[in-house]
Amino acid sequence: MPDAVVIGAGPNGLVAANLLADAGWSVEVLEAQPEPGGAVRSDRGVHPDFVSDLFSAFYPLAAASPVLAGLGLKEDGLSWSRAPRVLAHPLPDGRCAVLERGAERTAVGLDSFAAGDGAAWLDLCTTWNRLGPDILGALFTPFPPVRSSVRLAARLRAAGGLRQARSLLLPVRRLGEEQFRGEAGRLLLAGNALHADLGPEAAGSGGFGWLMSMLGQTYGFPVPVGGAGALTGALARRLGRRGGAVRCGERVTEVVVRGGRAVGVRTAGGEAVPASRAVLADVSAPALYGELVDAQHLPGSLLSDLRRFQWDFATFKVDWALDGPVPWTAGEASTAGTVHLADGVDGLTRFAAQIATGQVPDRPFLLFGQMTTADATRSPAGTESAWAYTHVPHRIKGDAGGDALTGLWDLREQRAMADRIEDEIERWAPGFRSRVRSRRVLAPPTLEAMDANLHGGAINGGTAAAHQQLMFRPMPGTGRPETPVKGLYLASASAHPGGGVHGAPGANAARAALRGRNHRSRTVRIPWRVRAGQTSDG
Repeated sequence: MPDAVVIGAGPNGLVAANLLADAGWSVEVLEAQPEPGGAVRSDRGVHPDFVSDLFSAFYPLAAASPVLAGLGLKEDGLSWSRAPRVLAHPLPDGRCAVLERGAERTAVGLDSFAAGDGAAWLDLCTTWNRLGPDILGALFTPFPPVRSSVRLAARLRAAGGLRQARSLLLPVRRLGEEQFRGEAGRLLLAGNALHADLGPEAAGSGGFGWLMSMLGQTYGFPVPVGGAGALTGALARRLGRRGGAVRCGERVTEVVVRGGRAVGVRTAGGEAVPASRAVLADVSAPALYGELVDAQHLPGSLLSDLRRFQWDFATFKVDWALDGPVPWTAGEASTAGTVHLADGVDGLTRFAAQIATGQVPDRPFLLFGQMTTADATRSPAGTESAWAYTHVPHRIKGDAGGDALTGLWDLREQRAMADRIEDEIERWAPGFRSRVRSRRVLAPPTLEAMDANLHGGAINGGTAAAHQQLMFRPMPGTGRPETPVKGLYLASASAHPGGGVHGAPGANAARAALRGRNHRSRTVRIPWRVRAGQTSDG
């Protein structure tokens, strides 16, 4: 009998399993998919000569994460690569806002748009240098992050106190207008805010856009050499060296609760897998509380709050194998790993408003990844492994474009949306289509089928809006990994601090389980049998 069962072999589940194994626990990880990784996987499904990341691709939060750094994954084969430029956002007039790998170089570029904007950028970097370590400490530790919060409060006072706090709470449009005279700095902040589901007018989007911009400035947007799956492979190998086991193709259908405590799980095949100390769930909050745990074991207030849980935007993604580099009109974009495509901040506002009103955007904002530019191992020399994703509503009321998209996402709708994305790229890179050797379309239902945590194509485990963060994540009063069921811990991006590949939710859950180890029940004996058809309810 393992000490702990972890449901889900995504990055958070694997981080949790590794930390428990480091503490001497025996751990078994059960994964529904045929391979581990969750949303951190890669394959050669677009073209045999090209490595494509299925879901996530660039990892600034992983580079900043003390959780992943503490695992020493280099020993298990993980190495990182970066593009010559971090991020580019072309403008319709041919100019380009660029996040360079050095702050001084970024500042020079911003000054070319408006004198003084470079100094404003360096001021933001100085503020980050003062506050960043404690902000990251608050992000990567369980809620409430007492020590980091105390230090952060003191540093905030030294950095301007309430004025600085106000800046972090601003909508990113307003923050950009206050900080920069030209459009480039505003675009860098606003585009990075939309890495989450935060439009330019959303409260707190300024703080998130600043955070992502500063992470990019400090760490770049690194990628694992060889594909996103290399990060998963390193986590799995490390766990194996410490005696942990990962079993794929094992979908958990129930968390078994006895005497108010989680004592194991049951799989779709009928197998009962006991856990003598803890069950950790790298699944979404709605899946854990709405499917895996019987409602009789949960307080009515939690179930009521669950009905108010809000997902982040749905996602539509296209992967390409390209015969050559993308023919960007703005040359600076050719050396950036990530490219944002939108007609300025106004275009971002229009895009977010269309989603908010249930319309499929006619001019989708695109996050475009040039993976071979970031990591030369991804495809043959002179080619490019590329992808782009955009967001769409979960419930579609209409199509702002001319394709009558309904959200059925059948073959016709998938092709139409993929063509719309390519049309948008052609605006910024004429001739792009002529370089497409092959493509793969991943509509919202496809993403969910490949990873159940990506509900309807939502990639962050729930909205990043302020009403579902900190002590409100995933529901009010549930900001910690502990659940109402003893020995059961939420270890997914639905928990604080939320989405992104950094391992913090898994680490927080593992630490909570280790703190609770002395509460292990010794009075309930369950005669588990572990073969399908031989399970017992005790």
